[in-house]
Amino acid sequence: MSDMITADLVDLDLSADTKEAAARALAERMVALGRVTDLEGFLADVAAREAQMPTGLDGGIGIPHCRSEHVTEPTLAFGRSAAGVDFGAADGPADLIFLIAAPAGADDAHLTILSSLARQLMNAEFTAALRSAGDAAAAAALIRGEEPAPAEDAGAPEASTGSGDTADATDVTDKADTGAVSAAASAETAPGSTGQDSGGPARPFRIVAVTSCPTGIAHTYMAAESLENAGREEGVEVVVETQGSAGFTRLDPAVVAAADGVIFAHDVAVREKDRFAGKPTVDTGVKAAINRPGELIAEVRDKAARGEVTSASPGAAPSAGATPVERGGESGEGYGTKLRKWLMSGVSYMVPFVAAGGLLIALGFAIGGYEINKAPSVMDHFVWTQADSWAALLFQIGGVAFAFLVPVLAGYIAYGMADRPGLVPGFVGGSIALTINAGFLGGLAAGLISGAVVLAIQRVPIPKALRGIMPVVVIPLVSAAVVGFLMFVVIGKPIASAQSGMTDWLNGLSGANAVLLGALLGLMMCFDLGGPVNKVAYTFATAGIAVTSPSDSAMKIMAAVMAAGMVPPLAMALATTVRGRLFNAAERENGKAAWVLGASFISEGAIPFAAADPLRVIPSSMVGGAVTGALSMAFGATLRAPHGGIFVVPLIGNPLLYLVAIAAGVCVTTALVIVLKGLRKPVTGASAQGPGGGADPSAPAPDTKQPVAA
Repeated sequence: MSDMITADLVDLDLSADTKEAAARALAERMVALGRVTDLEGFLADVAAREAQMPTGLDGGIGIPHCRSEHVTEPTLAFGRSAAGVDFGAADGPADLIFLIAAPAGADDAHLTILSSLARQLMNAEFTAALRSAGDAAAAAALIRGEEPAPAEDAGAPEASTGSGDTADATDVTDKADTGAVSAAASAETAPGSTGQDSGGPARPFRIVAVTSCPTGIAHTYMAAESLENAGREEGVEVVVETQGSAGFTRLDPAVVAAADGVIFAHDVAVREKDRFAGKPTVDTGVKAAINRPGELIAEVRDKAARGEVTSASPGAAPSAGATPVERGGESGEGYGTKLRKWLMSGVSYMVPFVAAGGLLIALGFAIGGYEINKAPSVMDHFVWTQADSWAALLFQIGGVAFAFLVPVLAGYIAYGMADRPGLVPGFVGGSIALTINAGFLGGLAAGLISGAVVLAIQRVPIPKALRGIMPVVVIPLVSAAVVGFLMFVVIGKPIASAQSGMTDWLNGLSGANAVLLGALLGLMMCFDLGGPVNKVAYTFATAGIAVTSPSDSAMKIMAAVMAAGMVPPLAMALATTVRGRLFNAAERENGKAAWVLGASFISEGAIPFAAADPLRVIPSSMVGGAVTGALSMAFGATLRAPHGGIFVVPLIGNPLLYLVAIAAGVCVTTALVIVLKGLRKPVTGASAQGPGGGADPSAPAPDTKQPVAA
């Protein structure tokens, strides 16, 4: 890291009390050295990255980072705070803060800095040395690896290369390759054995591990380093495959074959997981590997001693408590959180079918009129020169796409719970839900039941002779039969009745009730701008039109939801146009893109503004969204397409009033944002202060033309 950090980029007395202020103080040093060209634009990019996921790490460490077009070269700045700054870590504020900046598109440089730094931070002597460094030059040299690490026992990890060369994100791959050679050379026992059988050569217990996190950067490599360090302390060979943002290099098959146990420490699904099947396996979140690696090693050794192995090869979940979606979050989270993630797993796979099928059906109606649903099959009648034939073709293709909605929903809810073994019963149960007219509610129930049935089957002890046929024969056969029985005989009719009742209720909505529902849906669409709450409202709307002949009420709900979802980005675009001085240069640029995003019904176009100033932008957006949703319902606007924004206005019932509803919500949100931002104290210095005293990335650039002080 010799050219990435210098003494000028180190602040050993960082006085900031918020993460925004800390980022600003360190970024100003980058600006002074010419490594960042636009302070406000860069800080907006840092804030946007921070909004995705907190960058605080256990052990008093904060690593704010981003890629930005305002960065000229990969740069690392370091600050040490006596009071500590909250970066969202579970164990409290951070006193060691690293701001990492990489040019836009420079993924390799970005990941190299982060992964190298993350692995060094697992060395307690390295962090202790940083905390005791007496001057900026010494701290910078320590981070660059120019000072020799304190003497350690043979085989202990080094905090740096000792030569000043930049550590690479693939250093863990080099370790894996080394481990592969030694493991293959000494693999004299049967795969999966401990190597301690009488008559066999004594050798260390061998573990292969996979680490990954949602961003694939810091935690991924910290977990790898932690497991390797703990393995050396326990006399265990640990070889780690890091599945990071830059991709991954697969462990040598010989290493995997010779391993006595497997550790999955991950918050996203393990790629090519079937390579590790048939071995004692511990499956947990990535932070567990960072905080308690010794316990994980002991656990996998205990499983090996008891003879516990994964019961299936491709795709089988190793345990009932470690499903793909559960691993998407923190270990130990509540059942409600897991349930939401299971449901969102199904919804995320279903939405593309909704968009494709809905738009095709809407185009069929636009070309051939609303009687096109009575056209004969295009297999029997299709005339190349007739518009009605093409309309019928589009309509019937869309209908086929729609037929997959409930099965896909159910199948991928089950997948979220039980991995690939859940797909067969999930799709079967979803198809049965369609057959018995249980609809969307039936699909939800079928998915949850399918996942639960598969998990229950996987808990049953299976003889070794049957393990090979479990994933391809036994689990699909038994789970599909059980789910089919439950859906056809036990719960199908009650769910179908509930679905019918909900449909009747929606059809009966009118007047004030319809307006209130529109306002509620508008609030939900604008609450988290594409997040879970937004998706719940959108799924509710699309479920209503996911039939060949949706009711008028269902089409009104779809219209209200799409209209409200367009409000936040359009309002931010308008606000940056009419009162640009309230926004920094980066936000004004984002405002130009927000016009197109909002018009296309992409609510995420407002995220940069919400990330920089959530307390003003989100409430304002919710108010405007509620106004638009309520007006759309009151005007009786209808929509047959589930997406498209202004580009499907010709397909909307009462299109002029629909546009009025959108315009009203946009104006309300714009006015509120301008008023709330205008209430801030005038900016008199070079750095605007947020409500908590820290830097406010949404603050307008000061009028003064003097350069920012370093």
